[in-house]
Amino acid sequence: MKRLLPSLFLLGLVTGCATHLPADAQNSAPRAPKNTPSKGTAASAPYAQRADAQRWAREMAARQHLDLAWIQAQLAQARFLPQVPRLMTPAPKTSTTARDWGDYRRRFIDPVRINAGVRFWDQNADTLARAEAMFGVPAEMVVGIIGVETIYGRNMGNLRVLDSLATLAFDFPQAHPRAAERQRYFQGELEQFLVMMYNVGTPTTEPRGSYAGAMGLGQFMPTSWAQWAVDFDRDGRIDLFNSAADAIGSVANYFKAHGWVSGQPVWYPALFNTDRLNLPTLLAPDIRPSFTAAQMVELGVVPQGGLDHDGPLALIELKNGEAAPSYLVGTQNFYTITRYNWSSYYATAVYDLGQEVKAARQNRAPEVAQPATIPDLAPPATATAP
Repeated sequence: MKRLLPSLFLLGLVTGCATHLPADAQNSAPRAPKNTPSKGTAASAPYAQRADAQRWAREMAARQHLDLAWIQAQLAQARFLPQVPRLMTPAPKTSTTARDWGDYRRRFIDPVRINAGVRFWDQNADTLARAEAMFGVPAEMVVGIIGVETIYGRNMGNLRVLDSLATLAFDFPQAHPRAAERQRYFQGELEQFLVMMYNVGTPTTEPRGSYAGAMGLGQFMPTSWAQWAVDFDRDGRIDLFNSAADAIGSVANYFKAHGWVSGQPVWYPALFNTDRLNLPTLLAPDIRPSFTAAQMVELGVVPQGGLDHDGPLALIELKNGEAAPSYLVGTQNFYTITRYNWSSYYATAVYDLGQEVKAARQNRAPEVAQPATIPDLAPPATATAP
């Protein structure tokens, strides 16, 4: 199997926290606890003594043709992290917890991130240009992702990946609405992580990452690392922790693999014809592009500058707390950003951060348009198009 990691890739690891899960949970994961689970929990028994974990180990050994004793030895070192299931459990929705795009944006777009982004771009300008030429993904999009995820490597996660993945693989919170599906997902991530560590000879207790097990500058989950990470600095190994070039190339490759269209806008401003507006139909597909430009016009929304857009579009709603929501028209490229994190707020923040950093490097005002709100009156007939 191809080497995915350098055998000593963790020396000098920078620690912090971030994740591929909803970005509003980023930069808030607590420090790694002592290796003792909470008393009275179902996870109090070590994984080496858990029948479900041992059954999984036997099945993995058969699938991967790995030594069962080695897999069992790794599980014996895994520790239940009591805070991880809590962080993975969705917060109850109440009238006092309405999403607020302005608050969300301020969390990820501030002078600290912008200035760090300028330095990162300046230090890696040639690599970003090479990635753009090879994959068709603009430099500002890669810069936006790495900035939102880890502040350019400052916060890559301080929990043992083995512990995070084992906790989610065997003790995923059953209160989650998709508990069974998500638990299977994390069992797959744990399996891939162990395979990676086995093949490079790195102790499984060394890698540190987010509470969901994401790793490196771009916060790749193990299966994403295996499928889309690339050796972009051409040194014969893939190191997403210490090689900015590998992280840049891997993020760009991930975008291309998930449908990025070179030269296409990420989103268009929305104009509204309130006489025709059919929000329930437009919002039903969520953030998945599902309408042609002509269909959107018929349903009361005009993608400004995108009437001739070639490809599906989506109406994106960004809530503003108790105020009226804001809207934009997302393209396939907007949807591609959400393959990193299923959140319209996340995708818009990534785009805006990239634009802010690009503008700061050029000492000009950023080209970040504000999403529109639905007006009280229909726009002029010239804006609605036939």
